Amino acid sequence: MKFLIQVVDEAEVKSEGRVLGSISKGFLVFIGVAAGDTYEIADKMTDKLLKLRILQDENGKTSLSLDQVSGSLLLVSQFTLAADCRKGNRPSFTRAMAPAEAEKMYDYIVERCRKSVEHVETGSFGADMKVSLVNDGPFTIILDSDEIVR
Repeated sequence: MKFLIQVVDEAEVKSEGRVLGSISKGFLVFIGVAAGDTYEIADKMTDKLLKLRILQDENGKTSLSLDQVSGSLLLVSQFTLAADCRKGNRPSFTRAMAPAEAEKMYDYIVERCRKSVEHVETGSFGADMKVSLVNDGPFTIILDSDEIVR
């Protein structure tokens, strides 16, 4: 499982010209679920996400977590984070979890986040989406379950 986390001043996701989710200050998180990922892994990844201290304090230091600034989350599914680019020039996506299972895992992560964060928005699983953002920093982090959990 991978979370690509971007600290944003604002972010929005649209599909077919309709706004699905929009946030101000917080994290835009792209979520990639791989075959073999479990709910236990999702719990650990979500806990890590919610406790990350990557927002700036009054001195410009990255020492605050999302809850300390009443930040928002925009969660977007992105199976391409499971890409395997080791061979050739065309990525393979065989590492990605099957769509029906991945959607359940994504929904589970969204619900876990909603228990801790007041404002959580989402994209639409499997949809063709357009994401726009104003990255603060820029500040981008990748959480990889292979490094955090296993």
